[in-house]
Amino acid sequence: MDKTTAPHLVPPEMSQYGEKNHLFELMQTMLEQLLIHQPEDPIPFMIEHLRRNNDHVPKIVILGPPASGKTTIAMWLCKHLNSNLLTMENLVARGFSQVTAEARKHYQRVKTVPSRLLIKLIQDRLAEEDCVKQGWIMDSIPETREQALLIQTMGITPRHVIVLNAPDTVLIERNMGKRIDPQTGEIYHTTFDWPPKSEIQNRLVMPEGISELETARKLLEYHRNIVRILPSYPQILKIISADQPCVDVFYQALTYVQTSHRSNAPFTPRVLLFGPVGSGKSLQAALLAQKYGLVNVCCGQLLKEAVAGKTNVGEVIQPFFEKQIAVPDSLILKVLMERMDQQDCVQKGWVLHDFPRDLDQAHMLENVGYHPNRVFFLNVPFDSIIERLTLRRTDPVTGERYHLMYKPPPTIEIQARLLQNPKDAEEQVKLKVDLFYRNSAELEEFYESAVAINGDQDPYTVFEYIESGIINPLPKNVP
Repeated sequence: MDKTTAPHLVPPEMSQYGEKNHLFELMQTMLEQLLIHQPEDPIPFMIEHLRRNNDHVPKIVILGPPASGKTTIAMWLCKHLNSNLLTMENLVARGFSQVTAEARKHYQRVKTVPSRLLIKLIQDRLAEEDCVKQGWIMDSIPETREQALLIQTMGITPRHVIVLNAPDTVLIERNMGKRIDPQTGEIYHTTFDWPPKSEIQNRLVMPEGISELETARKLLEYHRNIVRILPSYPQILKIISADQPCVDVFYQALTYVQTSHRSNAPFTPRVLLFGPVGSGKSLQAALLAQKYGLVNVCCGQLLKEAVAGKTNVGEVIQPFFEKQIAVPDSLILKVLMERMDQQDCVQKGWVLHDFPRDLDQAHMLENVGYHPNRVFFLNVPFDSIIERLTLRRTDPVTGERYHLMYKPPPTIEIQARLLQNPKDAEEQVKLKVDLFYRNSAELEEFYESAVAINGDQDPYTVFEYIESGIINPLPKNVP
């Protein structure tokens, strides 16, 4: 573009379309694949990449010492994500090619496979249709830094790497109680996970190499290798303690692999804050505006400014204020549109609160083209709201605001003249809270990606949760 005509006003629909369809991430992924594979003709390569449409399938590596439970976690993730498990054992057992036969001989003799053969087996397996469409989870691969570098050199790049960790003493004790079902491959434990059915109990066998001395030797080898493997995955690594119930380990792993990594894509936050009166929406909006330069759009404040400024729409709104009755949705939306169509909202982003308050208003906001990309519900118990609001007071002399519990007046003289805003009376607060929760269920259903946050804690802790939800991609829901 001609720089002399800058600044260029980019329509908001363009950035919204890019964000919605993840165009930046798509181009970034294709560029990465082009640089890795360096095809002679890039165009057919990119067309084939788009046709596969598998940028978001699981690509996971799970590592950990012996008896850390990595195989169990890998199997559970495979079932939950409908993906494919890759282990040294099933790679060697699969197929009848010359490479597989050679790898099988090595494995039967020394229980390992040379790195060059292993990488070839992995390449062949990942090229199969089920891995292309459903993704893969590697259990205990790579075992060495050499394997990690070879895997990277071949363009095989996991999106998530999980490392399970536990004290060696725990692992040795756990390993000695391990038992395997030879029919299903399921792993059980004499203490922690004994099968309820006698039929399964009777066919369980003790795996080879689980004595205390053998386990200690394997742990020493693992520790020697893992410190050299981890630097290969600095940005995608998650270490999880295995010294806890297996179900807890699984859910931590599942949460991690369902979370996208932070993107370098241009991102304009459009934040919607919901919550009952007294939940702290105004404070959180002010904090977001201050830190990230967002435009703080408070619906009630805009209406007051329109009336005070005696604008055309403000003069229409004023009679509703004077009669203390609800302003029609059409007028509210007109005031909102005038503010949110201004260039600072388009370029910097916005944080909106106090609108919409019901499903009809949410549909109206959607229909006129305002699509939030982050939605938060601040949940606060009714008792805490009553405590926050009904104890607020104002000094009519100085205008100073106090709270009888959190910020009491310094003298008895000041306390004697404090006044309560009629809106803070318990009956008024209860009516507003009831009205919010009457509509909140429909709003939560309408905004499917909304995040619920406990608002009954320190406001800066609440802000940290909101901030994390803005700067990190939303987790993907996997059935």
